[in-house]
Order: sequence, then structure tokens, then C-alpha cells
Amino acid sequence: MRSPSGGAVESSTPWSAPRTARKPDVRLAVDELRDLARRGELANAVASATPEVRAWLSGAAYTIVWPIVFARVTRPMERRRGHWVCANSVEQLADDCLDRHHDDVESVVFDLLTNAKVPIVDVERWSSARLTAATVDGHRRRRGQRGALQRPRIPAWLAAELGGDQWLIELAVQILTWVGVPTTAGTQVWPLDSWALRREVATGDLTGSDSPTLSVEIERVLAAMRRRPQWYADYVERPLGHKYAPVLAVAADGAGPRPLVVIGSHERDEAQLTDLAAAAVELISQRLRCGADPADAVVEVLGVVFGSGTDSERMDRTPGSVPAPEERLSVVLADDRALRRIVDEVLRIVADGGK
Repeated sequence: MRSPSGGAVESSTPWSAPRTARKPDVRLAVDELRDLARRGELANAVASATPEVRAWLSGAAYTIVWPIVFARVTRPMERRRGHWVCANSVEQLADDCLDRHHDDVESVVFDLLTNAKVPIVDVERWSSARLTAATVDGHRRRRGQRGALQRPRIPAWLAAELGGDQWLIELAVQILTWVGVPTTAGTQVWPLDSWALRREVATGDLTGSDSPTLSVEIERVLAAMRRRPQWYADYVERPLGHKYAPVLAVAADGAGPRPLVVIGSHERDEAQLTDLAAAAVELISQRLRCGADPADAVVEVLGVVFGSGTDSERMDRTPGSVPAPEERLSVVLADDRALRRIVDEVLRIVADGGK
């Protein structure tokens, strides 16, 4: 009995790989994996196989699970990030997004080859049911390899150093989470823009949640963490030092970065409005819980969230061709009947939990 690479397979292996000399047919590998899974022998077979055969089965598992991971994990995630081109196909994933996709696929492959110890009739369905657990476990393993906390939690001493301030405690969790992520925030150390929106939701402070304020608060949290120098070195400095340095992508011909594939402006508008609406609902809910007048809360939040854009998202359009959101909003809010309908609808959405 010989392995796909031509080497002998240990006689204790309870199955045989195809007798191919160098490059085994992927279909044969996938068929063998499915057969082992149906018999409930896949995990044990992989554990006892030679490195060559284990790699052969890993390739078969990759072939099976990568479309599932892209459809169920990668594409929804890229859409939430606003990466609409990346969400089209694996071939169009940007470098960092492709790395995340490969990491998730690797996690699902590891889970399948490690935990498939019972008869599995449908490998795709079995893997789909375990996507969340597999990718979360893989994420934690990679964080541990980089020296970061696998499950970022705030110790009691740090919460006390931060005076029990809930936003600063949440910011500390974000810092501990971020240091374990391999990517960077462009040329910045911390993702200030993302955390600014999170601060708005957490504190209800629409005007003070900016980069300068965040920078001060980050330094305050880091100063509190440094009260335990060894803890800080282990869980902040060391994993932070493992981040990839940002590199500007340049085309092979030296002509500079290639342009992104163009998508419809309506898709970008819809994605942006969806994100803004979710933030508005959360802020209005906070205001109402604090006893604010419903109409005042709706008008104030809608004006800030939808009426304070920079117009950068409309730079690709002819000036004056499409009214700006703040222009449409001001017209609607000036109409009493329209305003009442908006307030009633927003309150219904808030009552339904944002649905």
C-alpha cells in the first residue's frame, strides 16, 4: 500500500489512499474523505496517517469546506465591513481579507479532521453546523500563538484602576482584543474611527467621541495597564509587536496600485444607510431609557447621524445630481405630519428591538 507521494503507508492505517505516483486526483481524495466520514473513521484515520497522507486529506477537506466558509462566514463579514468587492468572490478578496478567509477555512478543516469521530453522512452539513465553534476556536488558537489573551477579559485590579468606568473598561477590552489581531489600522496603532462609533453608542456622547478624545482615553487605559508591568508586557506589548507592518500594494509593472472594481453607487448608499440606521436606533433607545422626549430624541439623533456627513461618499457623482441626505432630511423634518410618521415608525422599531 502506498501513499499519494509514493511512500509506504503504515500497516496500522485502517484505510488506503489511491495508488497514484505523484499528484493524486483531488476527486479521489474527496471521495476517500467522504467514505471515511461515513464510517465514522475520519478523525482516527487522520491521527494515525503519515504526514503525506494527512496533507492529502487536508487538501480534500479544504476543497469541501472553502465554499461553505466563503458563503457563510467570509461574504457576510465583508459586507458588514463595507467591502463589497471582496464579498463578490474569493478571487476579488483583498490581501488582508483573503488572509482572514484562509484562517477561517484552516480552522474549519482542523475541526473536521479532528472531531469527525462519528458517522457523518453529509460532510457539508456537518461542517456548516460547526462553523461558529470552529472559527471561534481557531481564532483563539491564533491569538494564543501570538501571545494575546484568547478570551480578553478585564481583571478586577484593572477595573478598579479605571474607577469602574464602564466605557473605559469596554475600551480596555477592545485594546486587549485588538493587540491579538494580526492586521493594523492602516498607519495607525489603534482603529480610532471604529472605536469612536463604539464610544458614541456606549456613552451617548455624539460630539465628544472623536479621535483626540479617544487618544487621551487610550493612554489612560494603557497607563492603568502598566501598573502591572509584567502583565502589560505579556498581554499588550508582546502581541502588539507581532502585528504585520502596513505595506502599500504596488502592481508588478510599477504603475502603482490597481483600481478597485467599480460597484453600483446604490449598493454603497444602501450599505451606508443601513449602518447609520442601526447606530441611530441604538442611540435613540439610549435616550429614551434616560427619559428623553421621544420626538426630541428622534429629531436630534437623526439630525446628527444622517445630517453630518463629509460628502466624501458622493465625490464620484455629478454635483447637484442627487440631493444630499441632510437636504432631504431637513425637508422631511420640517413637515409636521411627516415628522409624526417618522417618530411613530422609529418608536415601533425601537420597541421591536431594532427589527
